[in-house]
Amino acid sequence: MAETKSLARSVRPVATRAQRWRRRYGLPAIGCAIVVLWILVAVFAPLLSPYDPNFVDVANRLKPPSETHWLGTDALGRDVFTRLLFGARISLMTGFVVVLVGAVVGTLLGGIAAFARGKVEEAIMRLTDLVLCFPPIILALAIAAALGIGTLNTIIAMLVVWWPKFARLAHSLVLTQRSQEYVEAAIIAGFGPSRILLRHIIPNAIGPLIVLVTLDIGNAIITFAGLSFLGLGVVPPTAEWGSMVAEGRELVAQWWVAAFPGFCILSIVLGFNFLGDGVRDWLDPKARKR
Repeated sequence: MAETKSLARSVRPVATRAQRWRRRYGLPAIGCAIVVLWILVAVFAPLLSPYDPNFVDVANRLKPPSETHWLGTDALGRDVFTRLLFGARISLMTGFVVVLVGAVVGTLLGGIAAFARGKVEEAIMRLTDLVLCFPPIILALAIAAALGIGTLNTIIAMLVVWWPKFARLAHSLVLTQRSQEYVEAAIIAGFGPSRILLRHIIPNAIGPLIVLVTLDIGNAIITFAGLSFLGLGVVPPTAEWGSMVAEGRELVAQWWVAAFPGFCILSIVLGFNFLGDGVRDWLDPKARKR
């Protein structure tokens, strides 16, 4: 009897730790699984797709989901499932490129402004404030319209409005780190400003930037889909989720044309949001102790 009670007491903490792990990392694990799944789908889309994404079959236009076309066909008879697979390539590529390039440019500009101070800081931060004065989607829409339709032009338009948030965050983080003793020691040791900034300050302030990058990829995917929905994204007949939703916005009876691309956008954005929340908790020592 005593052995049974001691065994029960030893098992109870393990179950509690398992419950704590599920409560803390359950949603991030789901988000990571969703993101990895979509990345694999994008990489192996040619192997998974049963049809050519741009093959037009007017005789089978607007067919509902069936054994032949798992998610139905669109107004031109193209297989919706196939176009979703290839659309994942454009959406994920755009999200990663815009956020990563914007993060690198914004972090460097914000770090330089905080470390250099004076007129350099004033010029960079006033430019940052100028871009942040405009709603991102409106400014990106105007720039994309001026540059013309195309994936590259849309990415450039998004990059123009994407770097300031990283510059603002990096500026505040570097200002905080600049007053630390290890920076003063590096200056006394004779290290140059670029080495202190890149080798010492930014690595110690990288945590919040990583969280912002993870959370922001979903926002970039939504923004690109929105621009494509308005006709300023990809050039037809390229498969892309936002343009697919636009093609089915008036097809109420043929719900599958717009519903499935919308679900894809919803799933990948939720995946990155769940993953970003998990990364934030993992990088926060106070959250890990809870």
